[in-house]
Amino acid sequence: MNRIPRHLPVLLGLFFLILLTLGCSQVYYGTMEKLGKHKRDLLRDNVEEVREEQQEASDQFKDALTRLQELTGGVADKDLEKAYNRLKKDYDRCEDKAEVVRDRIDKIDRIAKDLFDEWQGEIDSMSSTSLKSKSRDKLRATQKRYASLHRAMTRAEKQLNPVLVQFRDQVLYLKHNLNASAIAGLKTEVRIIQTDVRALLRDMQKSIAESERFMAALPQ
Repeated sequence: MNRIPRHLPVLLGLFFLILLTLGCSQVYYGTMEKLGKHKRDLLRDNVEEVREEQQEASDQFKDALTRLQELTGGVADKDLEKAYNRLKKDYDRCEDKAEVVRDRIDKIDRIAKDLFDEWQGEIDSMSSTSLKSKSRDKLRATQKRYASLHRAMTRAEKQLNPVLVQFRDQVLYLKHNLNASAIAGLKTEVRIIQTDVRALLRDMQKSIAESERFMAALPQ
């Protein structure tokens, strides 16, 4: 069975983001509309996907922290290299997941802006004052809910890089100092990372919950 390249989701996300940001948004939207997907559907789909990706990223960061704790908690010298390789693999996966989450949030933001602009333009074209008012109220309510979602997503996103930097430092240090005495001196650093990872996971869960509330309230 052929395996999907590890970076394929990132590359696809970048491709669609480029279409949206380099004047090709109409090509993207036109193609998706032919497939029965309008901006509202695309926004819902991408919010759902970022929720799933944030959960996967959370799980991956927890795995990486567990690997680091295991490695610094006492590993026989003969198993150090194997334990380090597992940690390095988990760190690489964290980087990939973080990149996917960032790209998805950028894509959601662009689709939301385009949806709201389209919605406002359609309201302006309406002749009925009462229908205009009702549609405008729905637009404002949706924009307000999206603003809450966007704050939650970006708050969690901003925590990704500092945690990744700390993990990278540990991975590089261990690469250069893979021995029991050097590892024993990392326990204070690991406790700091543990605190930061837990804060990241809390913000991820808040963002996931906000995503669920937004999707539940998004007009069909």
